[in-house]
This record gives sequence, structure tokens and C-alpha cells, in this order.
Amino acid sequence: MENTTTRPDIDFLPGTSYLVETDSHNQTSHLLRHGDILLSPQPTASPNDPLNWSFPRKYWHVFLVCFITGLTAATSNDAGSTQYGQNTDLNISYNAMNTAAGVLFIGIGYWTLLMSPAAWLYGRRITYLVCLTLGVIGAIWLAKVKTTNDSVWNQLFVGASEACAEANVQLSLSDLFFQHQRGTVIGIYVLATSIGTYLGPLIGGYIADSSMGWRWVGWWSVIISCGTILVCIFTLEETVFDRPKIDQPDEITDRETRHGKQSPELPTEKNALDQAPSENPSELPQAESTDRPKTYWQRMKLITPAPNLIGLGFKQYLTRLLHTLRVFSFPAVIYSGIQWGAQDAWLTFYLTLEEDNWTSDPYDYSDVGSGIMNVPCLIGAVIGCFYGGYLSDKFVLWRAKRRGGIREAEDRLWLMYACAILSPTGMLLFGIGTAKFWSWPVPYVGLGMIGFGWGCAGDLSMAYLMDAYPEMVLEGMVGVAVINNTIGMIFTFSTSPWLAASGTQNTMIATGVLDFFFIMLTVPMMIWGKSARRWTRGRYEEFIRIRDSL
Repeated sequence: MENTTTRPDIDFLPGTSYLVETDSHNQTSHLLRHGDILLSPQPTASPNDPLNWSFPRKYWHVFLVCFITGLTAATSNDAGSTQYGQNTDLNISYNAMNTAAGVLFIGIGYWTLLMSPAAWLYGRRITYLVCLTLGVIGAIWLAKVKTTNDSVWNQLFVGASEACAEANVQLSLSDLFFQHQRGTVIGIYVLATSIGTYLGPLIGGYIADSSMGWRWVGWWSVIISCGTILVCIFTLEETVFDRPKIDQPDEITDRETRHGKQSPELPTEKNALDQAPSENPSELPQAESTDRPKTYWQRMKLITPAPNLIGLGFKQYLTRLLHTLRVFSFPAVIYSGIQWGAQDAWLTFYLTLEEDNWTSDPYDYSDVGSGIMNVPCLIGAVIGCFYGGYLSDKFVLWRAKRRGGIREAEDRLWLMYACAILSPTGMLLFGIGTAKFWSWPVPYVGLGMIGFGWGCAGDLSMAYLMDAYPEMVLEGMVGVAVINNTIGMIFTFSTSPWLAASGTQNTMIATGVLDFFFIMLTVPMMIWGKSARRWTRGRYEEFIRIRDSL
């Protein structure tokens, strides 16, 4: 039984922090909290602090960035619904279109890396607008495909459009919400990804099968993307905020805890912030701020230069880009990238079976019919996002209370074991069911289980990374995107040869086993994760120091 009356003698590392204040300890009495939950990061008194935004203002921003996430996920997955038309009308082979899917992953992963310094140097807004514009270029090219090269290379631009949803959305959400809420908001992000991923092929199938024809899959992407760009130009606010370095729950050292030393108080805010009646900081009693609220046009500036930007920032851009490569030395980044990448890899396999096996004898589904098979995946993903998001936040809070108020990043990983059971089982049910021509409901139940794994494996692993290294959100997610999409690319290129060589049943059994193996990498992460955080503590602090000085 964990001691709930006294705080343990514990090292305070990145990912180990006070989450809950107990009556027996007042090490953090000067910090703002919601009930007994310590708020991290600590909101300032500034009206320009995104943590202080009003409810409508904050959640409109959430809606916009999640809509961008769903839209770019949909446009990145709707090209499959044009394959039959491209093959029939232009004699473009299915192998070429598989190559295009691999190019798509390259565009997503490596444009995420190449674009990552822009969010720090020029603001968040410009990155979304640039990526949406690249998506329009790719969609126009898709709509006007004439040759095999057109079919392949338009996907590079389509993939680049999704890059803003691979890391920048998580950064924007972390700007708006406290750390103890991040599982829930990442769950919303993964849900948006799931909706786009699974409904994109379905909507594309309806368009391709309609009188409009398959080229209108691209034209509708152009129309919706252009409309989104206009809305974002006039309503997507900049969330960059130069947050002052004040004491955070994560920054209280083990030395101070052991010797009972009080953290230095904030003399102007202590009494006002000591008891928080509401979690929305805009409703909290706070000291007056000297900051004036930004005007509408200031909030909608196309570019918000960093305070330390030198000239146009080209040299800083390249230096930051090279600096970002250091994230690949953090085990939590590799772990999270593998978890999310594995789900992308399996997506290629079961979507290939839906598009190939279920559109031929004995099922003879139309493109729309195979697209509808994504509905059980989406249902499973919704459940998985709730489980891996909201419920994981509640679980972490419960664990922290049992530990005397201390949160460990690895607490969230306990919930991964449900994925280790359900996701591989779903792969087996759908794969064997497809090979054996099983009818409803078994293959569909399998798809629901696969969707559950998609929804919660990525959610839990990304929330874990954000918990472990809270000041490295963008760079950490960039590392995840590169690993994730590299894995997706490798498996995309190998899907058709593997299915041809081993057959549907053996291939899906093998992927089910691999699915179980990848998810069970959670075991060593739980055993040695804290040791890895201790080992990388100096590297993490040095990473942040160098990044903020560039």
C-alpha cells in the first residue's frame, strides 16, 4: 500500500512532479491550483496568456486546429478512392499508387521536421496556413492527374499538408491547457485524426462513385481547404506567449523536498492565487497585470517574430533544425514514435484488404461499401480516445493521490495493456476472417478492436511523452512524426509483396504478433522509464537551454 500521508523521498525529474497538494505538505503553498490539483504550467496574470483565454475563445481555437487535423488526415487518405478511376481511365498501376502512399508518409514525416523551427521563430499561425496551402497544391494536382508521375508526386504535397497536424497541433493544445488535462486534449486530437483517417476514404468513395467522378475527390479537397484557409486567416489566433520563468510543480528539487525548504513565494500573487475557485484561469482572482490585451489585428498577424529573431532568422532556422535532431536520443521519443508508427503501419494492411479482398468475390463490395467498413474502426477509435484520454487523466490523478500527490509519467502507461490485448486480437479476427470469408459480425468486431488500439495507443504514448518532457512538446512530437511516418513508409512499400508472398491469413497473423510485440514494449518502458528520465535529465535541461538561446 502506497503511503498517502507523507510525500516520499523522491527525485524530482522531468515527468515527476507534484500533481496533488496534500494537507501534510505546503511546499507549493504559493502556487495556483484547482482544488487540490497544482496547475502546471502556472498561469500568469496577463490577459494575453492563452491559459487565461475565455471558454469560447479557447475552444474555438481547439475546434479549428482539430478541424485542420481531421481535414488533412482525410485528404491524406482519400487518394485510395481514386485508384480504380486512375487505373481504368489512365492505366496507372496499383503498384504505382502504393508507391504514392509511401511518398505520402515521406511528405508527412520529413516536412514536419523541416518546418518545426518555424513555430518558434515565426509563430504557430503561419505554419498552419503554409501547410494548408501545400494541401491545396497537392489536391489540384490530384484532380488533374494525367501520368504515373502525377499520381505519385502529388502525394508529397498532400503529405506535407498534414505535417502541421503531426506536431504543431499538440504544441497549440499545450499552449492552451494545463498538464493534468493533456491526456484529454490529446484524446480529442487523436479523435480528430481518426475521424479524418476513417471517413476520408468513405467520403472519397461516395464522390468517386457519383456522377461527379473521381477527379472531384481532389476538387472537393481544394474547395474545403481554401475555405479553411480563409477562416483561419480571420479567426485562428496566435498562441505564442512568452511565459516568465516562475516556480512550477516540476521545478521543485528533491533537495528542497528533503530539507523541507519552502520555494520562494511570489509576493504579488500569493494571496490572490492561493485558493482557486475555478479551473478556468480567466475566472481566477489574480493580481493586476501591466499587459494590455492585444488588439484583434495583433492577434491575427500573419507572422509573430520571436523576441530573439535576428534578421530573417535563416541561420537560426538551420541551427534549430539541427538542434531538433537531438530528440532522437530520448527513449520516450523513440517509444512513442514506435507506438504511433505501428498503428499507421497496420492501417495500410487492413485498408488494403478492404480495398482489394472485400471488393472482389465473394463479397463484391463497391468502393462505397468498402469505405463503410471504416465505420466500426471509427467507433472503436472513439472508445479508445475516451479511454486513453479522459480516463487516463483520471487514472493518473488517482495514482498521484495514492502516492502522496506525486505524479510519475509512467503512470499513464498502465492503460496500454488493454491495447495489447484488443488491437492484436482485432488484427487476427479481421485478417483470418477475410481469408476464410467470414461474414458479419466477426470481421467487423475485429475492425472495432483495431480502431480501439488506434485511438488509445497513440493517445497514451504521446501524452506520456508530453508528461515526461513537458517543455519539449514540439520537438518531441517532431521526433515521433519522423519515426512514425518512416515506419509507415516501410510497411506501405512492403504490404503488397508480403501479402502476395505469404497470403492474407499468414500475413495478418504475423502483423498481429508484431502489434502485440510493439505495444508490449510498454513493459521495459514502465520498468526503466524513470531511470531513462534520470539519465536524460541533464541532456533535457541542456536541450531546453540551447533551444531558448538560439
